[in-house]
Formats: sequence, structure tokens, C-alpha cells
Amino acid sequence: MIKTSEELYVIQNNQQIFEAANKPKALFVLAHGAGADMSHEFMADFSARLITENISVLRFNFPFMVKRSEDGKRRPPDRMPKLLESYLSILSTINTTLPIYIGGKSMGGRVAATLMNETISHDYFAKICGAVCLGYPFHPQKKPEKLRLEPLQAAQKNILIIQGERDALGGKEEIDDYKLSQFCQVVFVEDGDHNLKPRVKSGYTHQQHINTAIKTIVRFIDENN
Repeated sequence: MIKTSEELYVIQNNQQIFEAANKPKALFVLAHGAGADMSHEFMADFSARLITENISVLRFNFPFMVKRSEDGKRRPPDRMPKLLESYLSILSTINTTLPIYIGGKSMGGRVAATLMNETISHDYFAKICGAVCLGYPFHPQKKPEKLRLEPLQAAQKNILIIQGERDALGGKEEIDDYKLSQFCQVVFVEDGDHNLKPRVKSGYTHQQHINTAIKTIVRFIDENN
């Protein structure tokens, strides 16, 4: 069972990485997307930045990624029921007095948003204060008709979505027409793609947008603690 403390330390295996901030004010459980695992540069960079903001981070691999780490073979993502089960199993290992926030990159964020609408009676679930989605996959690429809005329309708890304006899985012009729950807050980064990365001609850098995302998450956590 993972226990949080005020000492900086790291627990790592092929299923999860836990990094504790020196004086944590919250624990953020960060799930990966469909194509890259918990150790991807994007995930590692986000974790490192959150830790400097006194937010401990737990990253983990979904079952299909655990299998990939073991044999190197690429696999499609598990179906949503199995993804939800995996996320819940990770949450059940946490023993902390800190407020918990769940979220993830792309698919991981969608799983977290879906999880927010589940009816779970366990004590650890009651500690979840909100969810954060980094590049929510509103629809598959080039298939805008296949919308994935249900978790966001049914939301009864606070969900923060940080989205690139030109995200191929849901850009600003599309999202502005969607009817989402009042509990959903969407923050756009200018000219950002699905990884929040802007084009050079925009005048912004990827690091600037990552910094904006971190500041937005910290503010969201401070407001909901």
C-alpha cells in the first residue's frame, strides 16, 4: 500500500511510479494516454513540475501497457470497463490524508472523467476532489461525429479540461458548440495541438503552454481543497 509523507522519495516498478513532494498539499493520480506509457517524456515532465508545486504524483500503467513493458509488443487500449477497474485498483492502494485529484493525458483523462460519475462507496473514493483532463479526446481523429461527451455532460463533480485550440480530437471551434455540465471548466492554450504544442508561427513555445497548464492545475487544486 502506498503511503504519502513529507519526505521526497520515489517508488517505481513496471506498473506505477509514485513521487512525493516535500510538503504535499494534494495527491494527483496521473494516467497515460493510448499511445505512450507512464514514463513518457510528457508524463515525466508534468509530474516533475507538479512536485515543485507541492503536489505529489502517482503515475501508473494500464494493463495493456504493463503487458507491452513486459514483451515489447504494441497492443490496442483495454476497453473502458477494464480501464476503470484498473484505475480503481490503483486508487484502492492509496493510504493518505491528502485530498486526491485524478486525471490523465487524453485517454487517461477520459477514464478519470468517466470514473467521476461512478457510484463508489469506498472511503478513498470520497477523498477525490476533482479531475483534470490534459487534451480530452472529444472524438477520434477525423471522426468528429463519434462524440465522447457523456462523462462531461453527466458530471456532478468538478472537472478541469486543458485543451489545445487546434486539438485534432476536439478543437476550440467544436467544443464551443458542445453542451457540457456546469461542473466542467475548459481552458484553452492558444494554437496548441493534442499535446498542447503550438506552431512556431504562433509566437508561443511548448514549455510556455506546459507552464500555463501547471499553473491552471495548481489554481484548480487550491480552489477545490
